[in-house]
Amino acid sequence: MKDDDGRLKDMLEAIDKIVRHVAGGREEFEANELLQVWAVYHLQVIGEAAARVSREFAEAHPEVPWTGIVAMRNILVHDYLSVDMDIVWRAVERDLPPLRKQLQSILHEATGGA
Repeated sequence: MKDDDGRLKDMLEAIDKIVRHVAGGREEFEANELLQVWAVYHLQVIGEAAARVSREFAEAHPEVPWTGIVAMRNILVHDYLSVDMDIVWRAVERDLPPLRKQLQSILHEATGGA
């Protein structure tokens, strides 16, 4: 069973996978259905991991928008027929970079800088 640090690592790994594969920019993203599916899947992974961090951990790190991350995952999973790729792209472009920094900082503190 994974602990909170393991969930953060899952989230960071999913972010890195998205960023690596959408580096070609929005035009390539819009033209490539596989990239879109790739991004949506890994956003779901991020949301699932966020949903599974302990309540205490989430409360100790209110700078992370846990509720919003989980809400996006729920939309991607349960309302999949109406997923708006503009919103997905905005999340990838605007939300993932600061989230990555937050998670790295938290993990860095938790491991004592190791």
